[in-house]
Parts: sequence; C-alpha cells; structure tokens
Amino acid sequence: MVILIRISKLTKVLIVFMLLILLIVGIYFWHQFSNASEVFIDEGLRSMLKAELQEIFENRGSFLLDEDREALKDLYNTEVRSGLYAYEHELTKMRYLHMWSKKQAVEFKSINSEVVVRGAKVKGEGYTVSLLVATEYSYSYENEPNKVNSFRIGTYHTLDLVPYKEKWAIAKEWYNDPFADSLHLDEIKSQEVRDIILIAESKDFSDLSEGRINAVKYAYKYSGAAALPEYGFQYNPDYRNYNSLGGDCANYASQILFEGGQFKKNTTWNYEKNKGSRAWINASSFNSYMLNSGRGSTIARGSYQQVLKASYSLLPGDYIAYEVKGKVTHISVITDADTKGYALVNSHNTDRHRVPWDLGWSDKGVVFRLVRVHYF
Repeated sequence: MVILIRISKLTKVLIVFMLLILLIVGIYFWHQFSNASEVFIDEGLRSMLKAELQEIFENRGSFLLDEDREALKDLYNTEVRSGLYAYEHELTKMRYLHMWSKKQAVEFKSINSEVVVRGAKVKGEGYTVSLLVATEYSYSYENEPNKVNSFRIGTYHTLDLVPYKEKWAIAKEWYNDPFADSLHLDEIKSQEVRDIILIAESKDFSDLSEGRINAVKYAYKYSGAAALPEYGFQYNPDYRNYNSLGGDCANYASQILFEGGQFKKNTTWNYEKNKGSRAWINASSFNSYMLNSGRGSTIARGSYQQVLKASYSLLPGDYIAYEVKGKVTHISVITDADTKGYALVNSHNTDRHRVPWDLGWSDKGVVFRLVRVHYF
C-alpha cells in the first residue's frame, strides 16, 4: 500500500513537471512569433499583406485626423466582438488626440504610417500578422500655422486580417498603444495651459555640451520602431531588449547616458554579460540612483499644470520620470524642443522619437519629475 502511494505521488510530480515543460515551450514559441519571428518566407504573400495593411493604416490615420467615425468603422469586421473592440479602441484614441490638440493649441496636419510585416500565418480564410508600424504625426500651433512640427511613434502589432464585405478588414488587433491610459485629459483646464504654451518661444540649443549632443545622437539612432527608416527600426543589438520583461525604458535611458553621454559604469549602475543591474534597467531604481548619486537633480515635481512652466527649462539629455501611485513607472529622455520650445522626448516600451513630453500621459494620477542630468 505504501509503495503504491509513493508511485502515485511520483507520477503526479512527473505529470506536473511535463506540463510545466510544455507550458514553457509553448510560451517560448508564442513569444518568438510575437516578437519578430517570420512564419512565412513567401515574398509574394508578404508583399500582398504589406500593401493591404499599408492602405489600411494610411486610411486609419486620415480618418482619425478627420474624426470620420463611419469610415474608420469600415476598416474593421465589427460583426465579431474582437473587431468591434478594436474599432472602439481607435475611437478612444481619436478622442484623445483631438482633446490633446485642443489643450496644446495645435492642429494636426497629417498622420502617416509605414508598415513593416514581420511574420504571418494562415488563420481560417485570413491571416494572423505580426507587424511594426512607424507613424509620423505633423502639427502646427494655432498662432504659427506655417511652422510644421513632427514626431514619430513606433508600435508592434498582432492582428487578424480577414476578407469582409469584398475587402480585407481587421477582425482582431493587439498593440501597446501609448495613448491607451490617457482618458482624463478633459479634466485639465485647457485655456490656462493654452495661454502658457502659445506665448512660449523656440529654443536655441547650439551651445549644448558634447555629452548632451552625443546622448541625443544615440537616442535618435536606437529609437526602435519610431526611428527614421535609415536606422532600421532597431534597438542596439549589443543590449538585451527588456520589453517582454517589464519594459525597456530605463535600459534605453542608461544606454543613452553611457554610450552617448560617456557616464562611467559602477557597481550599482552597470551592464555586463548581457545583464543590467537594477539601477540600469528598472525605472524607479534608475531614477533613485541618478538622484542619490548626484548625477541628476530634480528641477520640478508635480502634476502637469504644476510642472508645465518648469518644463521649458529642460535641456536635451535631461529626463522625465513618470510616477503612478507614488512609483516611477517610466523614463523618457529629452531630445529636443518644438517651435514653441515645448520639450520633446525619446523612449522605449512604446517607442517614441521627438514626442511632446506629456503626450500619452494625461491621466490625472500621473506625477511628473523633471530631472536635470549633470554631464561632464
């Protein structure tokens, strides 16, 4: 009897162990597909999918710009729940972009996307596609209509493309949308903010230190899916990509300071053997290290309206820490300013290239810490 019980327990342990192995293998292959593996090599099929998706994303940008809800809806199979949800998400995004532009006293001029198909597999009569989308937004301030600014946002999508009403349509879509959590912008007193923004002037950064200049150059080169096409939409391959492990924003900021700004590594802030220390890769720890080590100092901390005026003193190479419920969850590095001197940032996670520093962070619970970095 005892022997039978022992065998039974051993069998259960082996079964659990094998299930864990199968689960890990399954997760591994799913992760490989969702992060750039190419399931097909057929260039004809790839070209077809790219052409169809390029048209869909170009149209989507135009419809978002024009607030054309019906035309936007026509890009989705809304007869299935996942397609309806994807459409409703874009409506939320549309609302946010136009609320932000009103607050910012700007008019969006264009939204243009470049699609890169990374992989696909057959699903029913359609395809599940993995793609990278680099989207450029251009805008002008209301009192400077002839001065055009632009920024780029890069996103990584997995979507189901299906035949629907004699065309291709989106039946399901997932991507890490940088605007997804910004649902409370209408609570900002827009007129007060607009008055501050509209009287601001452009900045002259011609006398930046060499460290700041090189930090920005590095940030531009490795801004991932948001980068200019000549940089290949990539991260620096010499470093691990931590996006699937909680986020890559602090890793990117650390690289900018080390590779560009020539800050020296130490036992606390370090990257070696394909692994970063906590202060190197964790947003909260990175910010604490910078402030406690004297490598950075706080310019201002508070809500958007509390730090807005102080934000105009930020320089390329400084950074902003975004706090949610008392914890720093994201780091963006200042890389430039637009025609009104409004600070622009680069970051990873949802890849940003010269993006207005508050865009996508309009939730009333966000606290901004503006940090001056002390270059040599």
